Amino acid sequence: MYGVDGRKFQRQYKNSISNFKNWEQKSHAEEWMLYPQNLSERLSLDEVALSDGELYTVLTSKNAKGKKGSIVAIIKGTKSETVIENLFKISRKLRMKVKEITLDMAGSMKLITKKCFPNAVQVVDRFHVQKLATEALQDIRIRHRWEAIEKENTLLAEAKERKLKPEIEIFENGDTRKQLLARSRYLLYKTREKWTSSQKQRAEILFSQYPDIEKAYNLSDGLRKIYNQNIQKSVAMLKLARWFKEVEESGFKSFSVLMKTIMNHYSDILNYFDQRSTNASAESFNAKIKNFRLQLRGIRDKSFFLFRLSKLFA
Repeated sequence: MYGVDGRKFQRQYKNSISNFKNWEQKSHAEEWMLYPQNLSERLSLDEVALSDGELYTVLTSKNAKGKKGSIVAIIKGTKSETVIENLFKISRKLRMKVKEITLDMAGSMKLITKKCFPNAVQVVDRFHVQKLATEALQDIRIRHRWEAIEKENTLLAEAKERKLKPEIEIFENGDTRKQLLARSRYLLYKTREKWTSSQKQRAEILFSQYPDIEKAYNLSDGLRKIYNQNIQKSVAMLKLARWFKEVEESGFKSFSVLMKTIMNHYSDILNYFDQRSTNASAESFNAKIKNFRLQLRGIRDKSFFLFRLSKLFA
């Protein structure tokens, strides 16, 4: 439009216009970036893959709501020792002002929070807990699907041997047993109220054929309902205790493992019911980073990419 070659302008922006050469964090940007001025009372701690699956630990402020002033720290790797060492560069006075941090159940994240922000209440993100419950449910569905695939393969082999047409069972919605179990994947992520008419029909057939999947779905949905209710911590405690009893009675190994995981992080999970804080802001910020990377069609110069991120979000 202005008679300027795009690639030439790109070089000009990087080398001159952007002031990237004089960026104060350029020398160590690929290892760590700190913006103590963005610290607030409520933070989110998470990890994100910047390029080639290389993980970075990202600390963000909830007050900024994913806009300018969001980034507090971006540190290469997820090793607690490295992250703690770099976060200690922020003054203790500022770190002591942090009152709440949302995070996942990783031991390294909990240690980072405990060491660097001793006054902060740790809140385990509800969506990480719910995700584990859904994975426990999907584990049961997948096991049945492999059994159905094996059964169908046996039928086909026998029919071929006898030179007969294979008699494969087809349900009223047109699915075979193998297809029914494969196509039920997404409806099991939803609550019953959000099912479409075809999903309701498929769920009805699935639950009639596999009562254990229905039982597991009710357990997963039960945990979701505990989180969705606007209740106090003491009430949530009682409801979780009842849910634990249902899990024990079900006899499902995957849900038993989930129950033990919840018990190991019990107090931090219950902290959610104080302020109903989640790690959604961190997940949203991670999505913005990935979208920005996609627009650039990948990252060639990591330092320059981090410089541009800091201009947008720090």
